[in-house]
Amino acid sequence: MSKRPDPKLLTDVLGIEISDELLQLALTHRSYAYENGGLPTNERLEFLGDAVLGVVVTERLYVGFPDRPEGELAKIRASVVNMHALADVARELGEGGLGAHLHLGRGEELTGGRDKASILADGLESVFGAIFLDHGIEVSKTVIMNLFEPIIERAGRLGAGLDWKTSLQELSAEKNLGQPQYTITSTGPDHDKEFTAVAVVGGEDLGQGVGKTKKEAEQHAAELAWKALDERAE
Repeated sequence: MSKRPDPKLLTDVLGIEISDELLQLALTHRSYAYENGGLPTNERLEFLGDAVLGVVVTERLYVGFPDRPEGELAKIRASVVNMHALADVARELGEGGLGAHLHLGRGEELTGGRDKASILADGLESVFGAIFLDHGIEVSKTVIMNLFEPIIERAGRLGAGLDWKTSLQELSAEKNLGQPQYTITSTGPDHDKEFTAVAVVGGEDLGQGVGKTKKEAEQHAAELAWKALDERAE
């Protein structure tokens, strides 16, 4: 690929400085590390960042939704910190998103790794881990909430089912658009299929999601369709 952009473009979007050593580690995918003599990878930082993200989001939900029972809070949290939500946040981190900054091996590079949801989500958590080590929990909380507050607010408005398909069905009914429909296609061998779902509301394709199962793909498509409907002016 072309030369990676200046890492400062990424830290400027995040609004925080990160030591170069930690930042480069956070951006190093295992595929690149293995192709370059077994360099350290971002997996340990990902492990840490996942925990930091979980604590920050859980505290925000506990404080922000005092009347919601534990089960509902858990479902809201799952809708906020799932792989697809993290990947969407990562894609919005400046021109080219987080993917443009990652160190990837040739194989991942050739197969679209810079926009692969799992790689982006893991990379974002790794960056959170680096921020925590550099600056501690309070700064980490500020950065994470700047990125995730809109997602948390949306998740808090989900319907009683607290899953995207149920919530899309409710929102579609409110707007007199009828029952959402889903079309499913799949690619890949039987042992490694990837499913693509399209959510159709009122005869219009509003969301296309992917997943390793039909259910996951439909939920992702419903999430994107719900957001598209929610953003439209009444």
